[in-house]
Amino acid sequence: MTITPTTPLSDLPRIGKVLTKRLHKLGLARVLDLLFYFPFRYEDFSTITPIARIQPKTETTVCGTIDLIANKRAFRRRMYITECLITDETGSAKAVWFNQPFITKLLRQGDLVYLSGKVEHTKYGLQFSNPSYEKVKKEQTHTARIIPIYSLTENLTEKQIRYLIRLVLPLAQSVPEWLPDTVLRQYRLMRLSTALHEVHFPTDKAQLGMARRRLKFDELLLIQLKTQLVRHELSAERAPKIHFNEGLTRQFVSSLPFTLTPSQKKAAWEILQSLGDASPMNRLLEGDVGAGKTVVAALIALNVATNGYQTALMAPTEILALQHFKTLHKIFKQSKVQTALITSSAKQYGARKTTQQKLLKHIEKGSAQVVIGTHALIQERVRFNKLGLAIIDEQHRFGVDQRKTLKNKTDGYSPHLLSMTATPIPRSLALTLYGDLDISAITELPRGRKKVLTKIVPPEKRQSAYGFIRREIESGRQAFVICPLIEESDKLGVRAATAEYNMLSEEIFPDLSVGLVHGKLSSADKKAAIDAFEQNKASILVATAVVEVGVDIPNASVMVIEGAERFGLAQLHQFRGRVGRAEHQSYCLVFTESNSDKTLERLNALITAKDGFELAEKDLEFRGPGEIYGLKQSGFPELKIAKLTDRELIRQTREAAESLLTGNKGLSGYPLVQKRLKHFSASVHLE
Repeated sequence: MTITPTTPLSDLPRIGKVLTKRLHKLGLARVLDLLFYFPFRYEDFSTITPIARIQPKTETTVCGTIDLIANKRAFRRRMYITECLITDETGSAKAVWFNQPFITKLLRQGDLVYLSGKVEHTKYGLQFSNPSYEKVKKEQTHTARIIPIYSLTENLTEKQIRYLIRLVLPLAQSVPEWLPDTVLRQYRLMRLSTALHEVHFPTDKAQLGMARRRLKFDELLLIQLKTQLVRHELSAERAPKIHFNEGLTRQFVSSLPFTLTPSQKKAAWEILQSLGDASPMNRLLEGDVGAGKTVVAALIALNVATNGYQTALMAPTEILALQHFKTLHKIFKQSKVQTALITSSAKQYGARKTTQQKLLKHIEKGSAQVVIGTHALIQERVRFNKLGLAIIDEQHRFGVDQRKTLKNKTDGYSPHLLSMTATPIPRSLALTLYGDLDISAITELPRGRKKVLTKIVPPEKRQSAYGFIRREIESGRQAFVICPLIEESDKLGVRAATAEYNMLSEEIFPDLSVGLVHGKLSSADKKAAIDAFEQNKASILVATAVVEVGVDIPNASVMVIEGAERFGLAQLHQFRGRVGRAEHQSYCLVFTESNSDKTLERLNALITAKDGFELAEKDLEFRGPGEIYGLKQSGFPELKIAKLTDRELIRQTREAAESLLTGNKGLSGYPLVQKRLKHFSASVHLE
């Protein structure tokens, strides 16, 4: 049969139903999937060492003739040991394999072979332990070269994957070169077919580097093209022009009990200027935890209201929606802007609780000028009178379908869109993920805020930490305790909120009031627990990540984080931001059961980084973007080979995307690019 890139893997020789199922677990169904299944690392076995010169504790490759090979049973253990003696012109070495008796059927006395692996010093001299092996042939696959290492699933081996990729690799020649020659020349890129060969079985390190650069370029360019097209599509739509009301804005700012920081003023002005355009704004407002994004949003919503339009503010959780409602209702009292709250369990119009039916009428008539809620905001029965601005908090990728839903709630125009995040976006990430967004940043904290003192607490210092927490509570303060799970999990071995609550309330602080909040509680119970903590009826609040954002308790001065290794830096920084919100000195105590150097290095970044922007850069390097920004859940493409720390490549792909789209917005002049982007867009929605 003829094998093509679209041939199902089940049709390849030596692949049965069992192997096909295992490959499907890795997302591999067709030949093309295999070609684009890239190694995640490599082992360099390309240097052949004479046996007389091999050194212990090194990864080494030798070439020699098998003098002896045999299986034997291990004494006192039910295990086969395969022993081999290999000789070259300089000497002999021993190799052993454990529980692989079939090797004696594959390798025989007199075979010329390569062995690659770790050399150990034993009482019998130097020997290879479980080395890779391969007979000498025209082209090696598993030894004597730079060897690709792939991610596997259960009962699948590296040799099986390498065999299959070697089998289909000639078909790389039939994969179309979709980049124009001008782009290939300008950025000195290897051709795609060559890159696919070299990324799997590199000729040398230089060729491997060029192959990886080409494939990274492809990934990043497609994202850049997609985001640029979204920007172009948005610019063609119409939005209401929101005129700046200088007098009312000055009055509003002077009524605030604090002074706006310079970057709050700058961000607000950038947003107000965008709202004055007839094209819909698509902007991201980012700022560190506690930097004052909500008051900027209030200032913007005030101007929208004075222009006769409504603002919808959507938050991902009821806790955060309620916090925003409380803050905005208080801020708008003097300005007489009417606020409303709509979630699955709470309906409020100004200071009064109301029925859903009455609230929906207020929204539809337009008397509710700023409507705060969760996803309940975009339900079909919610109809706005004149929606001019949608503000999305902590959901950087507002879904395409949700955006359309909001657009359908307006009459013949698109509302402006402002996303907000307290997880600062590194510039390299912003250029790639948010190419369709303009970005405004609040870069400093309000005046007078004290830095939260952060300390990593080893297990042996736990009791003294409890003593410190008690002293803070006795001085009138309160403490959060964050746990990674709701209930105990023996497998994970991490502290759970319910068990922690029981221990703290019964054993450690039996004389204090301890509250508990987690995602499985009803909305009413969550609200009751947070209200009790807010009113200082509870000294300690044990919680899961449900309080990551949206809980503002100025009196709390201690943040305890259990199982800190289970959270990313950005999330830890968010937790820490729940304290230090008043004039009291505040503290963050980070508990970890892990003693791994990598974990401690990551957690130490919490102490050394000067702000959330620097932490976000470090988190990006440690974990990647999907974990930090929730992109895996939002439909953002998982990068197979590129990294968002490839700053120069990001700059080049952005430049290339702009060049390809200049005067050619639909890419009609580049049919292969258009086709490749269409395929990419069909599998990915930037949300």
